[in-house]
Amino acid sequence: MKTIFTLTVFIMIFVFQTVVAQPDHKHRVIVLTDIEADPDDTQSLVRLLLYSNQIDIKGLIATTSCWQRDRVHPESIEKVIHAYGKVQANLLRHEAGFPDADALLKLVKRGLPKYGMTGVGDGKDSEGSDWIIKILEEKDERPLWLSVWGGVNTLAQALHKIKSIKNEAEVKKLMAKLRVYTISDQDDSGIWIRNNFPDLFYIVTPGDDYGSATWSAINTFVDGINNEKIGNTWLARNIQQGHGPLGAEYPDVAWGMEGDTPSYLALIPNGLNNAEHPDWGGWGGRYELYTPDFALTKKGGSIVTIAPETRDIWTNAIDTFTPYIHREYGRTVGKDTVSFTGYKETLWRWRDDFQNDFAARMDWCIKSYQEANHPPVPVLGNPEHIAVKAGEGFGLDAFESHDPDGDNLSYLWFHYPEAGSYKKMITIEGAENSHGAYVVAPQIKKQETAHFILKVTDKGMPPLSRYKRIIVTILPN
Repeated sequence: MKTIFTLTVFIMIFVFQTVVAQPDHKHRVIVLTDIEADPDDTQSLVRLLLYSNQIDIKGLIATTSCWQRDRVHPESIEKVIHAYGKVQANLLRHEAGFPDADALLKLVKRGLPKYGMTGVGDGKDSEGSDWIIKILEEKDERPLWLSVWGGVNTLAQALHKIKSIKNEAEVKKLMAKLRVYTISDQDDSGIWIRNNFPDLFYIVTPGDDYGSATWSAINTFVDGINNEKIGNTWLARNIQQGHGPLGAEYPDVAWGMEGDTPSYLALIPNGLNNAEHPDWGGWGGRYELYTPDFALTKKGGSIVTIAPETRDIWTNAIDTFTPYIHREYGRTVGKDTVSFTGYKETLWRWRDDFQNDFAARMDWCIKSYQEANHPPVPVLGNPEHIAVKAGEGFGLDAFESHDPDGDNLSYLWFHYPEAGSYKKMITIEGAENSHGAYVVAPQIKKQETAHFILKVTDKGMPPLSRYKRIIVTILPN
């Protein structure tokens, strides 16, 4: 029996490491943006360019939306890229791989200046829709992400053309490489795409009720927590003023701060994010695959036509989150006395971390390496995939973690129940803020998985966090 169990553990670890290990490549992404319909597109573009060494930007396409029906503004994309070009050399002092501004300018394309499905059909191609097809057809096996900040009809036109000129097998092959994350529905072509391409990987809170969307948690004021890092004073001090030409391009908030940014946050390699598994949760929120009940879909009051979903989509999921708070005496962290449950919790629970990360990268625009902060490097002393028996104790360790600036490190271990199949909270035995942790697997009747997150945070300014995810398979006795 011991031999069989050992073999089972080995096989399971091998499968996990082969199939679901976090990819070590840059994610490819094409952005569709109705820039100038709302200042938040420009805000999201400023942040995106600060991660252009970690995300492989393949296109920046100016599009329409329900808020901007008959015009597109590629020149506004170019303006931000020109500002980026003035700080690119300094960014390279901090990390390698930031592309030249000239290379990014070649990726700026125009979608058709028509609204929704009026811009989809024979003879309605644009340089934007043709560009999507060109990139999708490249000999690159990496998935291609469409990060949609406005209307999605430029993608709809590309799909319309692909379906009209290619056979069924070719269409299926291309669709398997495509990933879409849209910031709700900002025209009527989103539901057309989902209905006509039922196998397409698609993340969306359907309809136009933005207040109920997961993505809106990036700028939602939450009673009971510190909301400072989405405040205008924080933005002025850390992003807009005194941070060079790129920060100067970051406009004031009009309707909401950076509503489009969640569509690419999951593509940032931070040790927590795994874009191929939206149900695992990360900086961009957590989503589950199901067909939402149309009776629960709220109308937001815009001009977008909404209809029942005819297929499963990646959409709103619920987390219950209890924040850890600083303690002045004794153990440095402890759980708060209040918990929060809902869709938005899946995203705003990471908000302080990704805002600090944004601020640090904005510092990179103007500061030397020695003056700025850089993220810590978590190092596990155990595998990222473990199999144990029910009732068995196991240790986790991050002793070899380090910081490039020599900063002191803080540790936090916690179970993320919604990310695995075992939904009851599993506590960390003893202190959860040491470099080592000990866990006892619960008693179960069937095989379960449990996700444990290690968060390592430095004490630089601003403090930066990186993560490791340990997936534990619990086997019944």
